[in-house]
Amino acid sequence: MTETNTAAAAQTLLETITGVSAAPTWSAPGRVNLIGEHTDYNDGFVLPFAIQHRTHAAVATRSDGMIRVASTFDQKPVAFALTQLDELFPHRRDEVVEWARYPLGVAWALLRAAGVDASTVTGVDLAFSSHVPVGAGLSSSAAIEGATASALADTWGITLDRVALAQAGRTAENEAVGAPTGIMDQMATMLGHTDAAIFLDCRTLEAAVVDLGFADAGLELLVMDTGVKHSHATGGYGERRASCERGASIMNVAALRDLTVDDLPRAEALMDDVTFRRVRHVVTENQRVLDTVRVLREQGPKSIGGLLIASHASMRDDFEISVPELDTAVDAALTAGAIGARMTGGGFGGAAIALVARADVETISSAVATAFAKAGFAPPATFTVSPSVGASKDA
Repeated sequence: MTETNTAAAAQTLLETITGVSAAPTWSAPGRVNLIGEHTDYNDGFVLPFAIQHRTHAAVATRSDGMIRVASTFDQKPVAFALTQLDELFPHRRDEVVEWARYPLGVAWALLRAAGVDASTVTGVDLAFSSHVPVGAGLSSSAAIEGATASALADTWGITLDRVALAQAGRTAENEAVGAPTGIMDQMATMLGHTDAAIFLDCRTLEAAVVDLGFADAGLELLVMDTGVKHSHATGGYGERRASCERGASIMNVAALRDLTVDDLPRAEALMDDVTFRRVRHVVTENQRVLDTVRVLREQGPKSIGGLLIASHASMRDDFEISVPELDTAVDAALTAGAIGARMTGGGFGGAAIALVARADVETISSAVATAFAKAGFAPPATFTVSPSVGASKDA
């Protein structure tokens, strides 16, 4: 499905449930994190970029103070009074079907952030259609949050800046959904630029645009979706975050961002092996982000391969968030000639990325598919992504 068709699908679904035709749509992109994994909630550094795959939201107003959401993935509308949102989130979120917690949670967080009484804004219907692969580690959740935040802010006349809209998305994910994520995904989906990544300091929320130069260098960023689904709201993600907080407490710092590679010998002496390895990943990954930004600016994208490879090894061995399918994709891509490769996203499934010469895309994709077949894994989906613009109202 193309982006034009995705927007039209959202409009068609909205017309089906409301009778309103040709409704305006807003959209927001998924993202790829070039490097900097599990550093965001440790107040660290990340280097994501928005991708061309987007989630679209068609919007119509209503006069009864209700908010109703539906998706092409689940066409049964979910409806609540806007004044009910404070009762639902965060403590009664289980009463809301999981996918709907994302847009409803954004509505709740947006009103709270703007200091607006829910009884004073118009009711809305929102219909969603997405071109962002779900469960691939490309942040389909931030895409729906960004589309919702942009649409509702415009519809309700709320004049928060893009950082505040990203913060509303994070609040929704943390409190309405219950996923203990950082703010990287929401910032990437709000601040994306064509042909560039966003270098983000997750403590200060200062962001800088970093030219990637992939096109001029004849490079493509290949996504290798393993098909292994994951969830940030359960399991290992929360455990890893708890380990990081424990490590920071042991080192008596506010967050692992405050440690450098030079602090690691002391950390190793004070911590159990598992906690230390979690800490070592975050500390070294922060340094790899800084190094990647420097190398991109000084030498160009063909020189960052070693940093991507080291990042994957750290996530595999120290943070232990990779899975055999991800390791197979990375190893096969590198063997077939990729400049660098790593898993991307929260881990425990999802996708890996490979930086490859444009002429080698098909060869490397084929090599990854062959390696999966040999290992007895389900076939992966491979496709290229390009840095794109952030959330916006569609033309």
